[in-house]
Parts: sequence; C-alpha cells; structure tokens
Amino acid sequence: MDHANRRGSLRIESENAFRKNEPQPFALLPYAIVRYQGAPADLRDIPLGTMMHVRAFLPPEPRISSVPVLRVDNKEKRGGRGDVGTAPAENHILLLEDEPSHCRREGLVWKLNEVEIENYEGLILASRVPMDSTDGTADEETLSFDAATRIWRGRERLGVADLIAEGTWPAKGKKPLDGQVVQLGISWKPTLGGVFTRFHISDIWLDDTAMERSAQVQTETHKAFIRSRWVPGWIDEVEYGQFGHATVTATLFGGIDASLYADFTRGAKMLMNPVENTLKHTEGGSAGPTQMSARGSILDVSKTEGAPMGSSGIQIRFETDLITEGIRPTRVVRVRPASWPDVHLPREEYMRDGAASVDERFPSPDIFPKY
Repeated sequence: MDHANRRGSLRIESENAFRKNEPQPFALLPYAIVRYQGAPADLRDIPLGTMMHVRAFLPPEPRISSVPVLRVDNKEKRGGRGDVGTAPAENHILLLEDEPSHCRREGLVWKLNEVEIENYEGLILASRVPMDSTDGTADEETLSFDAATRIWRGRERLGVADLIAEGTWPAKGKKPLDGQVVQLGISWKPTLGGVFTRFHISDIWLDDTAMERSAQVQTETHKAFIRSRWVPGWIDEVEYGQFGHATVTATLFGGIDASLYADFTRGAKMLMNPVENTLKHTEGGSAGPTQMSARGSILDVSKTEGAPMGSSGIQIRFETDLITEGIRPTRVVRVRPASWPDVHLPREEYMRDGAASVDERFPSPDIFPKY
C-alpha cells in the first residue's frame, strides 16, 4: 500500500485466490471513493488483508499511469502461475469498499446459520442475502474465525470468549444460529488443511447500533483527515480578469461526509491549491499548502441531484485576486474554507519547489514487479 501516491496491490479472487495468484497493482482515480465500515475513508485506513469490492477502469492517461499499463485483453490470460482473469487491465479504481460498506450500500445482510468451535476458533456457515429476503435457498459460505475476531454489540466490543461465557456460543462443537442477521467484516489469513480460498471474519456487528457506531468513528477519522488535506475537486471553468483576478468554477469530488460540504457557503472565505492526479499538494514555500494557494470568496454554491459516482454534485464559484498556475479547466485542485485549520503536511504528501521533479508529479510504476 502506497497511500501517499494513492496506489497499491490487490489479489483478485479465484480458485487459487491466495496460493498462486500474484497481487496486481492498482491506482485510485482522483475522484475515487473509498469506504470502510460503512463510512468515507482514505487508503491508509484499510488494514492489509481486508477483502474489498472494486469498480475499476482502464487507465484514462496511460502515459502518466503510476501503475503498469496492461493489454486490454489481459484478463483473458493467465496471470503468472495464477488463474485466468486475475490480472485485469482495468486497474484504475473508481470505487473501493469493504464488505460492510458494500452490503449497506446494496441493502444486503449476512445470516449466520451455524457455528462450529474449538479452542476459541472455528467455522461459521453464513449466507449473504437481501435485507428483506425470506428466501431460505441462498448459497452458504464457510468462513473462519478465531480469538482475534472482534464482535460488536451496541456500544460494546466483545470477543469469542465473551459469547462462550454467556452461553450464546458453545465452548466446543456445533450450534445452529437460526439465521441470525449481522454484518461481517471479511479478510483473509492462512488456514490449515490446504484451503486457500476461504475468507476469514475479522469483525461481526450483531446489531444496527454497533454498525452505526463503527461508521461514526470512521466518519470522524476521515473528517479530521480531510480538514488537514482539503477537499479535492476539479476546475470546470475559469473567467480571467485583469492583473491576476479570476472567477473559478469547480466541482467538488464525492465520498466525503456531508457536514464538510456544508462548510462551503456563499460569502465564505476559501483557499484553492492545484494538485496532481495523486491529490498531492504543490507546496512551494515553508508555510504549507496555504502559502501558494489562491485565496478569495465563494460567490455561489449549487447542488446537482443525481451526480455520477465520484462527484458530490456540488459546484462552487470562487473569486480570487491572484490566480495561481495550475488552476485551469480540467485540472485537479484541493479547496478548504478559511475557517479550517492551517496545518503542514508530511514530506511524502506534497511536491516541493513547484513540483520540479517529474517523478514527483508522475510517480513511476517501476516499483511494481514485472509478473
């Protein structure tokens, strides 16, 4: 995972999923949406090994792709020693979400049918079904769990030992769970018996209160992150005036909590700074991204309903008396209200001296192995 450059590697599910299939590089599109535990997230929030659902596309600009560009038909070929379809050319991600985020968005739940346990670890038979489904014929999945599996009930965090102590689960053997409705966090870890495609339960949310609590915690984590890194968007139009004056129209990207968008109001002071497709700030001075940003007032804020994925549908018109290089139509920027904190970023998250280095502006895919 290279969170600073918004890229990493995924292993595609298949018959040999985690035995022979090599991890495949991916990059997040500038407007990509990441969700974890039902809430907005950054790549750095996702634990390694988490099972993710992905919606991805071919590289929009192959010449500056930060990950290897593959043949369009690559998913029809065998990936190294792995299976066919495990190395798709569609490696630029629009949507990256974990299991509970996917289920909540699609209206799905997990029903637990049976638990088998010994020495605080074992297997669970479960089915993923629509929330309002009464069909008892859904395919069952066998998932592993162990003493490290986190169990959430209301505002409590429990463990397997707690469910055993209260008699909900047996200390040893099997017990039917009668279709108990839950949400599951799913990951992968090596298991005994030569089984390489079995997923592992990292978290169990026993009720809506528990799930909402986890989503709230993750939402606050991401809100604090965005306040320090600013909201990304892109430039729709620039109306140039005289002597550096300009009126800029920009659309904010999606995937951020609504309370942050609400801080962009007509008449409020705002800062805008150009960034690259990795969303890295240009920081040309010693005072953080604020020093090189364009400043001014918000003239208007409008909202378009039914915006496509990746867009918030929120468009802002912004007037500045000193427009900076990089604020041009179709370019990506980050913006923040002047009321948000003015902080410095770690070195790996900004481009020094106006991005004089090509490698900083366009990270090379050379760090990835050639499978």
